[in-house]
Amino acid sequence: MATASLKRRLALPTAALALAAGTTMALAATGHAAPGTAALSSTWYASAPYLMPEDNSPPDISAVMDATGQKAFQLAFILAPNGGGCSATWGGTSPIGSDTTIPAVISTIRGKGGDVSVSVGGYGGTKLGQTCGSVAATAAAYQQVISTYSLHAIDFDLEEPEYENTAAIANELGAAQTLQRNNPGLYVSVTMPGTSAGTGWFGTQLLDQAHSIGFAPNNFSIMPFDGGFSGAASQVSALEAFHGLLESHMGWDSTTAYQHEGVSMMNGRTDAAEFFYQSDFQTVLNYATSHGLARYTYWSVNRDRQCSPPDNNGTLSGSCSSVPQNNWDFTKFTAQFAGAATPPPPPPTSSTPTTTPPSSPTSSTTGGGGGTCTAAAWNSSTAYTGGQKVSYNGHQWTAKWWTEADIPGGSAGVWTDNGPC
Repeated sequence: MATASLKRRLALPTAALALAAGTTMALAATGHAAPGTAALSSTWYASAPYLMPEDNSPPDISAVMDATGQKAFQLAFILAPNGGGCSATWGGTSPIGSDTTIPAVISTIRGKGGDVSVSVGGYGGTKLGQTCGSVAATAAAYQQVISTYSLHAIDFDLEEPEYENTAAIANELGAAQTLQRNNPGLYVSVTMPGTSAGTGWFGTQLLDQAHSIGFAPNNFSIMPFDGGFSGAASQVSALEAFHGLLESHMGWDSTTAYQHEGVSMMNGRTDAAEFFYQSDFQTVLNYATSHGLARYTYWSVNRDRQCSPPDNNGTLSGSCSSVPQNNWDFTKFTAQFAGAATPPPPPPTSSTPTTTPPSSPTSSTTGGGGGTCTAAAWNSSTAYTGGQKVSYNGHQWTAKWWTEADIPGGSAGVWTDNGPC
């Protein structure tokens, strides 16, 4: 993962997320987050996609929530100060409690019935496990984050260069165990690089360290990208391999291993020029739900937008995916994993016949080919998953992946035309 400069990763300076002036001014006076809310169900924290609230052109998170039904987000990243020390900062520069952007984002999300988890670590930068002198000191630094933002969940994203530092990993895992013990009900995830073998040598050492101290987080998640992966099949294969590692290194039976296994993907073009499309996310989602995996998430909401041009001229971006998509296509998959209620479709933007659904959906429609379409008529307010069939304008169509309000034959390209019926 030596080239992984974007996943947790590429930070392009931008203007802070725009919020209502009254909320921003009130938060600026205190520098603290809005009062804590009751915890969401654990599936929301398990599905929370990563969000950089201060970099990579932060999206209008309220609009994302409305469009997808996603309630929880993983805010990234907590690091040690750039100049050294054992105190928590955002990105190595903004001390916890002194910033106003992060509390404003949290307030917006919680105001809409959602919540946040905070991710510590990531790729690059100096981690608290490296600079703090003990488990207790590391835990104390993270406890400040939990207390400041009234958190119910925290993610330990253990990557380079800390990943290869035995003492630093011991500090991180020991701190995670301490926080778990001192904050009853705290949701704790541990995220690590993935390989075709599940994870690499340092990942297995991490599992051995966790087992030796009796630490079991809600899940251990791998990131199956930036490692020579090609499509969903290679990711599923890596997850199966990682399942075996959880059994052998943590001493779990098969069911328990699946119940503590997670996946964190990357949408679109990766640092290593791999490509993961909506259909790949659907395939991995099907695997995760059918095997009872404990977590399904991705990097990042900032990238869940189409570039211009869609392939971004063959380059990587921190603020769009470099593949064809509608805004928030990939976040809809995490919302599905959490069991989100389907959000209402957006209002129609055109009155032309090609953008309006049939006026009276039925289970059988007469097609333009003179036959009878046996699939149910397409309905703009119905959410469809990959493989489902519908009838529309005299043709039968098959969904390529999760979709709602995307017209068969439309520019979104989410339907396969099976021909007249």
